[in-house]
Amino acid sequence: MQNVKLINYLHLHFLVLIAGFTAILGELISLEAIPLVWYRMTIAGVLMFIFIKLKKTTLKVPLKAIIRFSIAGIIIALHWITFFAAIKASNISITLAMFSTGAFFASFIEPLFYKRKIIAYEIVFGCIVIFGIILITQTELRYILGIALGISSALFSTLFAVLNGKFVKDYKPSVISFYEFVSGVLFISIFIVFTGDGFDKSYFQLTNSDWIYLFILASICTAYAFIASVHVMKHITPYTLVLTYNIEPIYGIVLAVLLFPKTETMRPLFYVGAGLIISTVLLNAVFKNIKKPKI
Repeated sequence: MQNVKLINYLHLHFLVLIAGFTAILGELISLEAIPLVWYRMTIAGVLMFIFIKLKKTTLKVPLKAIIRFSIAGIIIALHWITFFAAIKASNISITLAMFSTGAFFASFIEPLFYKRKIIAYEIVFGCIVIFGIILITQTELRYILGIALGISSALFSTLFAVLNGKFVKDYKPSVISFYEFVSGVLFISIFIVFTGDGFDKSYFQLTNSDWIYLFILASICTAYAFIASVHVMKHITPYTLVLTYNIEPIYGIVLAVLLFPKTETMRPLFYVGAGLIISTVLLNAVFKNIKKPKI
């Protein structure tokens, strides 16, 4: 039994590493954020559909549920668009540091959805996060657009997580994801058509490296990571899951510095601000689950 827990714990860290690697792929893919996310959701949606068919899972759900999934799909599309746009406008380190502010947003969004009071230490942690952002902004003002997009991405991510937390109680995660991917693709497609860009021949003429990176992003970093995380949750406590996923920015920033040292090596004050934000996120997870069992 202990070996099973250890294997799944290592698997969990691998999934977090994959999540951090998503930002690396965003830097490597030459596409702008909107087409990049369109391809990601399209390929992932097809792969998820194949998985559903292989598992013989029904896609029949009430229309009301489909509408809710579609709203969540648009939100996750906006999250990914702003996330990759932040990378293009700044760099991976800035984007991941700002993405860590999602825990700060959750402290205020969750009480609205689940009708609970705001906890005092969450306000304190929120102030520390804001101070960390101020430090980063002061030292990296040239990346102000990336900072704004990164914070927006964190907000959309938090909204999506809260909504999905309600959905998984009643529906299979693979079915939820499929409808979310489809709605996200439709939303982006309509935006592309109405902005005048359209789907001309050049839209589908990508370099070989872009196709490879996109497939890795959609298959391993999206479809596989989601399915595998659901499996891991059967053997890992919620405390361990939340705490481990909160170190995703650390993995991502370390990978970025190793792979792109010229563009990702930041000034010392950036790491002070990022350290404050990430440490606060980890402490928040510990405080929330302090009475829960750990492995």
